[in-house]
Amino acid sequence: MKRINEYKKLFNVDKDTDLKVLKKSYRNLVKEWHPDKFQADDEKAALADEMGRKVIDGYHFLVSINPQTINANSEDYKKTITTAGISDFNHKGQVLELVFTDGATYEYFGVSKPLFQKFVNTDKQLRFAKRNFFSGLTYRKSKRDAAVVA
Repeated sequence: MKRINEYKKLFNVDKDTDLKVLKKSYRNLVKEWHPDKFQADDEKAALADEMGRKVIDGYHFLVSINPQTINANSEDYKKTITTAGISDFNHKGQVLELVFTDGATYEYFGVSKPLFQKFVNTDKQLRFAKRNFFSGLTYRKSKRDAAVVA
């Protein structure tokens, strides 16, 4: 959640911002922090390089969790969570990464440590995930998909 809020603040957008508005904000930030605007010996050159990377990463991240993107990919998501099982998982901070047997990988944001412990200790992880993760948490399809388990 910290990452989401940090990027929203950087782009000055809210949860349901239209993709066009997000793209416009992205373009303005890229122009503002483009490394070519600064000389190599300028003290702001290193900051511009760092901010440029942050702006690009933030844009791709916010696009991936945007409601328009989620709606466009909802059929694939529904197919994965209803027909595939969970083959692997990883929890770091408040982010739970689930790898499904069809090869899809999704990240769920806002998963607390106690909730994760309940997930690990349950004998029916998919059922637990359907009730606690799939229905209300912010998620995104991870850039890396696992190989399909045979």
